[in-house]
This record gives sequence, C-alpha cells and structure tokens, in this order.
Amino acid sequence: MKDYLNELTLLFQEVLENEDINLTEETNAHDIDEWDSINHIYLVVEIEKKFNIKFSSSQILEWKNVGDIITSIKEKLK
Repeated sequence: MKDYLNELTLLFQEVLENEDINLTEETNAHDIDEWDSINHIYLVVEIEKKFNIKFSSSQILEWKNVGDIITSIKEKLK
C-alpha cells in the first residue's frame, strides 16, 4: 500500500501543481484545495495512464478517499 501511496503523492503533486501535498489513505478532496471536480478528472486520467488501467464510472463514484483509489488500482492490477 505504501508504494502506491508514494506514487499517488507524486502524481497529485504534479497534476495539482503543489509540492506540499502529502497523501494518506484517509486524504480526500476536502483536504486539498486544488482537488476540485475538474482536477479530479485530470487525476483519474493520469492515474489510468501511470498504471495502464481503466476505471469504470461507477468505480470512480465510489471513491471517498485516497485509500479507495489505491484499492481500485490494486483490484485492476490483479
């Protein structure tokens, strides 16, 4: 779980242009000012590119925090 967290932290820092972002599994959009609905789309696209996977809309809608994103990544990479 830690490696995914580190990878996502770097990706979030890049996409949201904020090097101060430090993700935990509990981090959600309310915790990061730059993480709005538009940037959420950019984040999803970049996560899909990074891990060479595709998420369904229903999967994305279920995400409540970074831990949920990591769980979805792990499920896709099984």
